[in-house]
Amino acid sequence: MATRVPYRRLPIDQTDVVYDYGPDSQVRDLVPAGETVELRIDDSVIYPGTSRRVWVHVPASHHLGEPANLMVFNDGWWYLDPDGDVRAGVVLDNLVHADEIPVTIGVFVDPGVFEDRDEPDERKNRNTEYDAFDDRYVTFLLDEVLPLVTARWAVSDDPERWGICGGSSGGDGAFTAAWLRPDRFRRVVAFVSSFAQMPGGNPYPDLVPDVPRKPLTVFLQAGHRDLGWDEPEMNWLAENLRTTAALVEAGYDVRLVLGDGGHSANHGGVVLPDALRWVWRTRSRGADGERES
Repeated sequence: MATRVPYRRLPIDQTDVVYDYGPDSQVRDLVPAGETVELRIDDSVIYPGTSRRVWVHVPASHHLGEPANLMVFNDGWWYLDPDGDVRAGVVLDNLVHADEIPVTIGVFVDPGVFEDRDEPDERKNRNTEYDAFDDRYVTFLLDEVLPLVTARWAVSDDPERWGICGGSSGGDGAFTAAWLRPDRFRRVVAFVSSFAQMPGGNPYPDLVPDVPRKPLTVFLQAGHRDLGWDEPEMNWLAENLRTTAALVEAGYDVRLVLGDGGHSANHGGVVLPDALRWVWRTRSRGADGERES
């Protein structure tokens, strides 16, 4: 049976497009709120001198004896804030309560800061962590963050049940983490990723076709008016499209949603409920690779 999509006029003026949030991004009176626990990491081995906050959001229906899915969200509080652009904790509560995704614990990780530095730009370690094409960030998650979670809450050890989400540079970090460690992360949600500003350039359009296909499910969102959208270089839109094309041509389980907005978390936040439903959908395996069931 065909899926029918209601007609909606496209905006003619794309200079300031803002998307409205759906009901899954709103707090509902009849949906029990999950528990959010704040942690601090002040003694990082991977990123010496940095400190950061981490929030663990546990849906109300999680039972300690039943291992949950796990989803890491980069830019922690920005993605957790119930009044912000993404509202991921609210979304998790609503979707888990409605049994539309498995019980999923959200781990919201702030980028590191250097508390002893006065210059605001020098305090931030965000781009170093998220934009780099190396395994430092995913190793940091696996060795320094997630053991704090798995020691306290029951989490599945199955990499098919681990995902990671981020936007802008956080989208780079999410994709790279799963790309380098698909033995741990296999579900990726990346919004308006900043592939264009990765040091040395975006590696993925050339890299994806040259290596055996990895067992990843990837949801990408891009903005038609993202940074440099009509420029020959440093074009955020074009690099997202090139990365998507490489994944599609290589046979990956990938979905792209292209919006009319710019470099903003708004559209990604609006589509987050659908992105989570899509990446956590049940898939069957066949001889020719993974397919949706």
